[in-house]
Amino acid sequence: MEAGWGLWLLDSAVHELVLFAAAFILIGGIDDLATDLIWIGRTLWRRLFVYSVHRRADAGTLAPSEAPGLIAVFVPAWREAAVIGPMIETAIDRFGDGDWRLYVGCYPNDPATIEAVAKIAATEPRIRLVIGGRAGPTTKADNLNRMWAALMRDEAREDRQAKAIVLHDAEDVVHAAEISLFQTLADRFDLIQLPVMPLIPGEDSYWRRFISGHYADEFAEAHGKMLVVREAIGAAIPSAGVGCAFSRRALARIALLQNGRPFEAASVTEDYELGLAVSAMRGRAAFVRLPGRRGGAAVAVRAHFPETW
Repeated sequence: MEAGWGLWLLDSAVHELVLFAAAFILIGGIDDLATDLIWIGRTLWRRLFVYSVHRRADAGTLAPSEAPGLIAVFVPAWREAAVIGPMIETAIDRFGDGDWRLYVGCYPNDPATIEAVAKIAATEPRIRLVIGGRAGPTTKADNLNRMWAALMRDEAREDRQAKAIVLHDAEDVVHAAEISLFQTLADRFDLIQLPVMPLIPGEDSYWRRFISGHYADEFAEAHGKMLVVREAIGAAIPSAGVGCAFSRRALARIALLQNGRPFEAASVTEDYELGLAVSAMRGRAAFVRLPGRRGGAAVAVRAHFPETW
């Protein structure tokens, strides 16, 4: 009798859980189907009625900004001595002589990273080493706030304001056209997100490819389809935290609401939240997928994603 009662309870519980799961799978399936249909419709419309009439824009044909200004690039770094040097050198080479400055946020208890950055900053004035007063690690947002404070001090000393703030990670491989692209589009948008393309590890390690492949799949789905659809329907565009630019006016407005700190220091999803904050204050956002030249690859950020558990 007791065994029968227990089996009945188990059967009822499993039945309810299956119904619950089926309902959410149905809702998720409808959402995925709607996203796919919107993406397909938008893609076909552009190919048939837009690109057949107008030449597709590329980074080289965009009209330059009539009001150029400083582009401040923020790179938080904790124990990044192995990669920060090559990342900065690549940025210097690809960004060229444009009006930009790269801020690297380091920690006092990370001398190796400080040394790697200081070595380059000694010969390149556009590299700004920012060493916080708190030992690391802290949240990325806390690090970004310290670079924001350094930018405010530089603006006061130089009596000019930056035009936009760009976020990058120490593992990023930047694109040569992104500074000019941000310069132009920051006149119209408060958030500009470029595609993020993962760098896949070599064929020698199956498990490394298996782990990094999850990131690759996620960004292929998000930056190949989801953000395209979100922009098309006017929904908020979440920032990826890399390869994205925020207009200074937008960050200044957010900072006014948060005691002078535009990044939520207690959060580990500050990039996603910033995208929603820009939308909430009716700022304009754009997911920009443009080829660097006609028929060429997109202006995008290449990034090394985690490859180990």
